[in-house]
Amino acid sequence: MLVKVVLIIDKRKEQSIKYKKILENSDISVFTASDFAQALSIMNAFEPDLILISDSLDFDTKKALEQIRILTYNTRPVIVAVSKSNHIQDKIDILDAGADDFLSEPINNEEFKARITAHLRRNFESCFSEKTMLFNSKISHKILKRILNDGSEWAVMLVDIDNLSFYRELYGELAADKLMQTYCAIIKSSIDHGDYLGQLTEDDFIIITNIEKAEKIANYLVYAFDTVVSKFYSEADVKRGFTFMHGDDAAENKVNLVSTSIGVISNKYKKYNDLKQVINSLISTHKLAKYKTGSAYVIERPKISADNAVEQKEENKKILIAEPDESLSILLEATARLQGYNVKIVSDFDDIFSAVKEYNPAVIILDAGNSETLKGLEVCRKLKFETETLKTNIIFTTTIHDKEMVLNAGADLYLPKPYELSVMFGWIKKFNENFNE
Repeated sequence: MLVKVVLIIDKRKEQSIKYKKILENSDISVFTASDFAQALSIMNAFEPDLILISDSLDFDTKKALEQIRILTYNTRPVIVAVSKSNHIQDKIDILDAGADDFLSEPINNEEFKARITAHLRRNFESCFSEKTMLFNSKISHKILKRILNDGSEWAVMLVDIDNLSFYRELYGELAADKLMQTYCAIIKSSIDHGDYLGQLTEDDFIIITNIEKAEKIANYLVYAFDTVVSKFYSEADVKRGFTFMHGDDAAENKVNLVSTSIGVISNKYKKYNDLKQVINSLISTHKLAKYKTGSAYVIERPKISADNAVEQKEENKKILIAEPDESLSILLEATARLQGYNVKIVSDFDDIFSAVKEYNPAVIILDAGNSETLKGLEVCRKLKFETETLKTNIIFTTTIHDKEMVLNAGADLYLPKPYELSVMFGWIKKFNENFNE
């Protein structure tokens, strides 16, 4: 399940195929894109570990590198640029723009493979937890996002040790680390090569496996943990069945011995659309296991609904973007998708009304359009005053700095260009919350 993902962005089809054949194997999956817009879509869906970008693109390479760095700030893939140029200044410019390495073509196939493999190895080695030698949350989130997009059936397990912080305070950091490492070894013995084991937080394990095996693994972990836990306490504490913690004024608190809680969810009974939804559901299921006394697991089951059952309203996270600047439109779309929004792009002002009717967005990002016709203002007026879209919030962007004119046209926000993405998405978040209240 831990397959490294490489994205090749190259306009030259033959070269993309060549590089893909060199790199692709059972441990490396390779995607190709012939243009920057297609590449952004793949980046959003699969969060590649390494991006190989050629200067053959019609899009400016340095500008592309800068945008990739912005859009992949949290996932931080390795970026390798390839070019037929061998000039020192070209290499310096590309590296300064955000590339981690620069390869001049033609390059020996074996050297090419060795360099890319080395970059991938170093990238993954930097994501290990020193305590458990498992991958940290950065890799775990990547794997979770990828299984959401590959269409396969899966089960995800959140595993932790209850009362670990109390144990750490009473017995010390070394003893707590030893307990974590022992449990890690138990978990490793329960899973197969095709499963994934990593950490969601410093003290939480995450297991990704198939639906059939999940309950068997959970049942085994509860049994195995309770079997070994007594070895980590003094005889007196084991006999007593709990420990004492000193509080203020020499008060003592009774604390149960450590136990394990496991929450299990899958896509067998419920469809998950984004990573946030998976994490929230996983945490909620895990909390149910923690409510039980001692070691326990809870598995998400199908819900039974009556004829008159009230259906919970699904949050609308739809954004409609009408931005004539193609580069800015791509940047807005990619950033919005990375933040969990659903996006629809409209390139023609005349198509906006039908798009609004069919898509029902919570937020519309609308540009003023041509400085002479200001078509965007006309569209804004019709949307607000002649249609039934009053609840949809319109963010109006323009280089024409006439705030009163824009707001009189019905816009909910006037945002003059150029603007910061952080400002834009701060307002999108606010408007989205207002829409869903």
